[in-house]
Amino acid sequence: ENLMIQQIKEKKIMKLTGALSLLLVVESTNAFCVNPYRSRSGRITPKVFGILDEINSDDYQLLGDNTGPSSEIDSAYEIFLGELVFSTNDPRVDIMNSYEQATDDDFLSWMYRKGENSDDPEERLALKDLYDMIKDVKKTVELSKKAEERAAKEAEIQEQERIRLAEDEAVAGRQMSNTDVLRKAAAIGSMKSSDQTQEANQKASFYEQDLTPEIRLSYEDTLKQLLPPYKPGETPQSIVEANYDKFDAQFVKVLTERASTGDADSAVLLEALAGEQSKRIGAATEDLKSVLAMGEPMRMEGAIVKLAREGKIDESFLLLLEANETQARDAGATGPAELMKRLRMRAADEKDKMVSSKEIRLIRKLLRASDSQEREGILEDAFTPRENLLVAGTTENAMKALDGEQPEQEKPMPDVPPPDFINACKAVMLNFGNLKYDDERGDLASRIRQIASEAEVVATRIYGQGMSVRDQQDRAWKEQSTSIFDLEQMELEAAARGENAPWTNPDADDEMFLPGFDAQGKMKIGGD
Repeated sequence: ENLMIQQIKEKKIMKLTGALSLLLVVESTNAFCVNPYRSRSGRITPKVFGILDEINSDDYQLLGDNTGPSSEIDSAYEIFLGELVFSTNDPRVDIMNSYEQATDDDFLSWMYRKGENSDDPEERLALKDLYDMIKDVKKTVELSKKAEERAAKEAEIQEQERIRLAEDEAVAGRQMSNTDVLRKAAAIGSMKSSDQTQEANQKASFYEQDLTPEIRLSYEDTLKQLLPPYKPGETPQSIVEANYDKFDAQFVKVLTERASTGDADSAVLLEALAGEQSKRIGAATEDLKSVLAMGEPMRMEGAIVKLAREGKIDESFLLLLEANETQARDAGATGPAELMKRLRMRAADEKDKMVSSKEIRLIRKLLRASDSQEREGILEDAFTPRENLLVAGTTENAMKALDGEQPEQEKPMPDVPPPDFINACKAVMLNFGNLKYDDERGDLASRIRQIASEAEVVATRIYGQGMSVRDQQDRAWKEQSTSIFDLEQMELEAAARGENAPWTNPDADDEMFLPGFDAQGKMKIGGD
């Protein structure tokens, strides 16, 4: 498709060049064209068209052809835009999968103009959101490349320094006596043990790590949105309240650094953030008191469900439960600590139910799991197909019920199909893969990869090993006595893995079908 678009662009450039050459040839004789027209009074008045009129007009097709390459490019852009808009995946995943097309400057300009010229407010807003998302993904990829280049350069400098120090120590070592060598070896042994202990005790936390240039650049757009100048009626407090979710830990570090260098606006915004956090913690404290006042654990969980439906289960409430759990456990109060943990897990589950995506709910639940055995049980429960107890209320099923026939039921499906789970994992890594923890869990990307590897094992155990199109062809060719029921079973197995059997894919070419069959599944007899 990219090759087709490139050829179209070349044709368009050749056409434009030819038109300009034609204008240069006739500029001395046909610079102006007089076209008479009749006025209201009936008198014929000459109307002059020239180069300036042509420039001021809306027609930029110099040869007067509006159905050429430009329309073909627009059609290609429309098709690609439809694929992005109507895809069931996270848009960022589709953007990354078609990165070159999505971030093409011509396509972005076309989409921006389409949004600006749209008469439908919803379409204009949707195109603007998609445009901003593509620009954000493009910026993220560019910053990631810069970070990798900087890290590689720093590693190279460190390696050169290590080699230099090693060479200096070698030169100094050749000048030492045997006694000095023994004394040096003993000193090195004691230094290694003390360095290991000091390194374990002095591990830099997230807040102690320095900000990189790429991190500062990634928050430039957010700073423009949240820092003055404000619109009439807006204040730092209202900005913080409306955009509270944007104030992640990394962004707070950026604001703190700016405030320490004398940026008064950042300092005011941090002060407003502290006030908003205090207000939310106060509200969460009152909600927790009302929950604990229920007395019985079951009634407490019921109160949490009620709070979740009212939208009161937020980050502050969960952190307050975790803090109380930690404090009780440190004090040796195992019973209260377990109660707080139970309430915290229930609150997190109820909060996840407010999320529309089952895949994201599953990922959050897996991230909270304590070990791989618990995650395995969660994945098996999510990936195992289940039959629907309720029959779809269609007209066909109603007529069959009246005739005494068995109504048709949908085939068993899992709560979360593995292909959808894979796409959700990609989206999480793309959006939040750089998040890190201060404990041994590492960054979020490594934890998602670990979960994905465990999910692959569970999915293989349930559905079997995934097969490529070529593998499916080979299997069907070797089993020449395959019946239609076996073919149906192969189709169901492929659908469960999120794939298509070769003979069910209408877009496949002739090489992708079974030998001796055409695209319609009919056997070929004789030659072509």
